[in-house]
Amino acid sequence: MCSVGEVVHIWRRGLLGNQLCGCGLPFRECPFWTRVGNEAFGGWDMLDVDHLVRLQRQVDRNRYIPLMMLRRLSPGYRRALQAYTDVLARLYRAVQATSGAAVIVDSTKHASSGFLLRTVPGIDLRVLHLTRDSRGVAYSWTKEIRKPEITEQTEYMPRYHPGRMAFRWVAYNALFHLLRWTGTPVLFLRYEDFVARPRAQAERVMAFVGKRLSGNELAFIGEDRVVLGPTHTVAGNPMRFKQGDLTLRVDDQWRVKMDPVHRRTVGILTWPLMRLYGYPVREPG
Repeated sequence: MCSVGEVVHIWRRGLLGNQLCGCGLPFRECPFWTRVGNEAFGGWDMLDVDHLVRLQRQVDRNRYIPLMMLRRLSPGYRRALQAYTDVLARLYRAVQATSGAAVIVDSTKHASSGFLLRTVPGIDLRVLHLTRDSRGVAYSWTKEIRKPEITEQTEYMPRYHPGRMAFRWVAYNALFHLLRWTGTPVLFLRYEDFVARPRAQAERVMAFVGKRLSGNELAFIGEDRVVLGPTHTVAGNPMRFKQGDLTLRVDDQWRVKMDPVHRRTVGILTWPLMRLYGYPVREPG
């Protein structure tokens, strides 16, 4: 297994921004990513990164999902998609060659990236559809959280109004259901269930990707804690920098700290999928 974080951000945040890798080094100084760049392209400097950023924006956005599924409708889009997936194929092959891993874990959360990876040669795509109570998601995006991967200056993660996040929660989850309808293997998992039974759920995920592990291989996962080592994650949640013994507990601060009006608004806007996923629609007591 090799966890590489949110690969969707590798060009802008990794190569252009030179932000910190999960190992703690700037991206361009990380030995792992240096080897990947050499393996894939003969070195990162051989790439026109600005062109790749533009190319990515031309093909990898949710609005282009219909064109990904019906590429014959737009020859121009089809050519851009082919050019970009050729680059991605080389990148993922290099990650596998460098890491020696049978499974690459890309934690990109954009639905469009899932549809795009279906078209990349050599990738046997399996999607873990991980969701959380919409009210918890909406509340989390109202917090002020510093970006630890940026060291030259202080920057914070974007913050969004709970109503906007409610619409995004519905749209993103719906798109992953659409991805399942394309025949892509998708495993659904609730965040709350994972935290409650982390080892059992990890075994379920591993079976989904065709890897059954022995008890010793999952020894780092306890009933309420996990021991984390360093990773080479190119982008992602700030918690990717945490290492060592980490206590697992459900983050349900939204139940008491979220504005009641926002909480009810998010619940109303998302209730159909909330009911489908088994979340209580009524206000928590």
